[in-house]
Amino acid sequence: MTSMDVQEISAVLPHRYPFLMVDRIVEIGEDNIVGLKNVTVNEPHFTGHFPGYPVMPGVLIIEAMAQVSGILVGKLAPQTRGKIMFLASVENAKFRRPVVPGDQLRIEMKMVRLKQTVAKLEGVAKVDGQVVAEAMLMCTLTDRLQSTGQVAAPQEAQPQLA
Repeated sequence: MTSMDVQEISAVLPHRYPFLMVDRIVEIGEDNIVGLKNVTVNEPHFTGHFPGYPVMPGVLIIEAMAQVSGILVGKLAPQTRGKIMFLASVENAKFRRPVVPGDQLRIEMKMVRLKQTVAKLEGVAKVDGQVVAEAMLMCTLTDRLQSTGQVAAPQEAQPQLA
């Protein structure tokens, strides 16, 4: 598989509107993935961030990066399917320029480490070939409790990745 549409993405990620931040996967490699997020003015956060000058919040760019990462983790480690991936840490995050309605985020993530319950990825988000954000993400994988839809409490976010 080299690409995924939104229906295929929804089969992997538990997120739904308005929090699904990935519209398409355009490339899946051995240890990397590229996803797209179309930024539109009708997204709910733009009504308050900021009136008259809509800017996509940086935390939502990081969330989009984490969701793209979740798809890669699911591809590389099929045993993680059905688990919930929680963001455990964000390192070296930098935001280079505002992302506004009409932009298309191209999110490029690369696996750094993958263990049983921990994944570490680095990546960039670009608009028109220019880097708008970059970060190193660490995520923990937690079992989903099947009977209630709840998730088990995440383990301590200090895993050993050496």
